Amino acid sequence: MPAVTAVPLLGLPEVRAGEDLAALVVSGAQAADAALREGDIVVVSSKVVSKALNLWAEGDAREAAVEAHTSRVVAERRSGGRLTRIVEAAAGPVMAAAGVDASNTGDRDGVLLLPTDPDGEADRLRVRLLALTGLSRVGVVLSDTAGRPWRAGQVDFALGASGVGVLDDLRGGVDADGRPLSVTVRALADELAAAADLVKGKADAIPVALLRGTPWALPQRGAGAAALVRVGAQDWFELGTAESVRAALGVAPGSPEALEAGIPSTAPEDRRDRLARAVAVALSACPGAAVDIGGMDDLGDKGGDVGADLVRVCAQTPYELGVAVSRLQVALWGEGLDAEVPSAAGGPEVAIRVKERQGPVSGSLGSADAFEAASGDPDAAASRRRG
Repeated sequence: MPAVTAVPLLGLPEVRAGEDLAALVVSGAQAADAALREGDIVVVSSKVVSKALNLWAEGDAREAAVEAHTSRVVAERRSGGRLTRIVEAAAGPVMAAAGVDASNTGDRDGVLLLPTDPDGEADRLRVRLLALTGLSRVGVVLSDTAGRPWRAGQVDFALGASGVGVLDDLRGGVDADGRPLSVTVRALADELAAAADLVKGKADAIPVALLRGTPWALPQRGAGAAALVRVGAQDWFELGTAESVRAALGVAPGSPEALEAGIPSTAPEDRRDRLARAVAVALSACPGAAVDIGGMDDLGDKGGDVGADLVRVCAQTPYELGVAVSRLQVALWGEGLDAEVPSAAGGPEVAIRVKERQGPVSGSLGSADAFEAASGDPDAAASRRRG
């Protein structure tokens, strides 16, 4: 394969609403002595596409914009006085704050929104580029930036794509040693976006780069970057670990109930805070039980008395007590805590000893696996997968 060349398009002007972005790219490529050729791939920051489409929201309306562009909440944490949510964006990918961003907004105050049809916008840009240049095979990738599970830092990925092979399915072939390949599918469009970012630079006002020498440009639209998004049964991490446990107990992320129960913090938290949050989640669906945190309220013969290491749970009937205790065990696990429950208890109450859970506290269990582990069977998921 020939060497791949990445060419930054320097000197592009600030993009305004309604501008012909394709014309700017063509002129920028000519100015860089890199006029578009057959097979080139143009990687464009999604921000300049949003600017051309006038996708703005006022800065003080940021939270409303995030909510409006969220399909579902995956995880949420408090950081200082701010609530950060990882969500499935209306644009398709799972990312922080639905991609609503205040960086690189030029001389205008406000936040930029992602296009809701990034593959469609990539295709419209590709078609316009072909019309301006007379070429027949030019690919377009709309890039954006996101963090990744299990990895530090951010990387550019393909938000939208047209005229580009987005996946390279190597299954059924062999590796360099002749061994069969059974699972390898390369995320080509993401690799192209990341390669272009090496010369674009978020701090250097270079929103467009050309990739030359790849065999991945197509003469037709192609599948688009939507093919890269895992959905349904393919998505083992539909929710964060803590969110999976809370959702199974009826407190879904992004809901008023979640806010009422309290949102975990990114910073280390006192055990009492985590314990109080677990109690709130556990008793959210127990009409026959209530909670008394630190003895502030006298709830008579029902409630829970929360201390630093001991929880006394009371209810009106043995059945309600059993339900509350079982839910509390699960909720505590989601907060990194273990519960020691007496094997037998008499009367309308039970005292539960709370301690830190032993071993690493995982933040990246699959959604189903998290609840199985919280329910007392941490090996069930592994056994099921092996089976």
